[in-house]
Amino acid sequence: MNDIGGLVLAWVTGLLLGAMFFGGLWWTVRKGLTARHPAVWFLGSLLLRTGITLAGFYAVAAHDSWRLLACLAGFVIARLIVTRLTRPFDIKTAAMAAEAGHAS
Repeated sequence: MNDIGGLVLAWVTGLLLGAMFFGGLWWTVRKGLTARHPAVWFLGSLLLRTGITLAGFYAVAAHDSWRLLACLAGFVIARLIVTRLTRPFDIKTAAMAAEAGHAS
């Protein structure tokens, strides 16, 4: 595979790893707050998410630092996307943002 194709594939894999990691974190927090044994949920989730993510980064890198950086970039972008999608909607905050937009 050529260099650009490998970098794009690494970036997409980083997006998927990040979506799994941060989406799993969001799901764990929601489940853990109502669980009977939240420490088991949080520790199990941490180990599973970290293990999958590290294995994915290791497999993608294949001794190529550029692929590793592309994967990391996708991971960080996925964090931004998941954070934006899982943010609770607050009417007061939305009203303040709309009002600030009218002030300019």
